Amino acid sequence: MLLYKYQMTKITTIIFDLGGVILNLDQDRTLRAFKRLGVDMHEINEISTIFSDFETGKINANDFRQAIMTHLKGNATESEIDAAWNAMLLDLPAERLTYLKFLRKNFNVHLLSNTNSIHIDAFNKYLLDEHPNLDWHAQFDKVYYSYEIGLRKPNKDIYEFVLQENNLKPHECLFIDDLKANLNGAGHVGMHTIWAKNPLDENMLMEIRSLVADFTASMN
Repeated sequence: MLLYKYQMTKITTIIFDLGGVILNLDQDRTLRAFKRLGVDMHEINEISTIFSDFETGKINANDFRQAIMTHLKGNATESEIDAAWNAMLLDLPAERLTYLKFLRKNFNVHLLSNTNSIHIDAFNKYLLDEHPNLDWHAQFDKVYYSYEIGLRKPNKDIYEFVLQENNLKPHECLFIDDLKANLNGAGHVGMHTIWAKNPLDENMLMEIRSLVADFTASMN
């Protein structure tokens, strides 16, 4: 558990990352898929800002596909690029929705994700297929996607944006992410943090309970 220590106070709000925390994710699947198409994503990231530009809405899906196509020298279709890009997205087990519902008995619950339009389109299709009666946005008090707000973790301005828009005090917020860099960004603005070594489960609920003394609601 990775925590920034502050004088204890009541936690009113939990802010979750999406991929690797609520949604199962395997980024290596996308790396391998692009390798099969003939491109190394690490090399692209070293010479280009297209990934961060896509996640902050500076370029749209068509711009992103065309940029990837340039590195592929035209040897892939747009659908193949989308399939490779979305290969990292796995499943969302139903019990995690139960955990979120449980936590909302005690806290405001927000979602804050570095993501992009191609991933969200694929995720929405997955939800429609696998959780057809689910209103995704209704599972949270607020949903923040980086490409929609033009800000990206771990830069402090994205955390400050969420705090200011919801009139939140940072020391009353708990931020949960699977990447330490993103936890550091939240910690620097004054939030408590938990490192999600595994996605949302009973062990994470125990970590939250250990941090919040008055967290006593029952799952029943």
